Amino acid sequence: MDIDRRKLALPTLALALLSVVPMSVIPGFGASADEDAVAKNVEAFRAAQFAADAKALDALCAAELSYSHSDGKLEDKATFIANATSGKSKFLSLEYKDTNVRVVGPAAVVRFHWVGESEAVADRKKSATNLHILMNWQKQGADWKLLSRAATKL
Repeated sequence: MDIDRRKLALPTLALALLSVVPMSVIPGFGASADEDAVAKNVEAFRAAQFAADAKALDALCAAELSYSHSDGKLEDKATFIANATSGKSKFLSLEYKDTNVRVVGPAAVVRFHWVGESEAVADRKKSATNLHILMNWQKQGADWKLLSRAATKL
């Protein structure tokens, strides 16, 4: 079998170029525009939870929201926002670690590790949370809205 060095040059050149170009620049690789938009909304949601910002939470959540806590408590949108912004407790820290966003058509599946600490306002009692979170976001018009959320204790 004869191997022509000229036929080997093109694949070698292509491989060399791929090692220099960031994968997110190449179509089909890296995050899509929808994945980026969902990731931004996830971070905005985290910030709104931390700040107990009812207006921001309202804007990020679908009217049909189903919000499930790790203790099995289930809330609709109005109940979730009312409880999240009641002032009965405040976050001292809240991180979403190892966030993974996967867009499938008009839906996005988001998973992450929630690590937080909060303090009850009445007695200043602190509590830590360590959860695995599953969120489902839905594209409604041009916006991504949180449709459902479930938590599991770790």
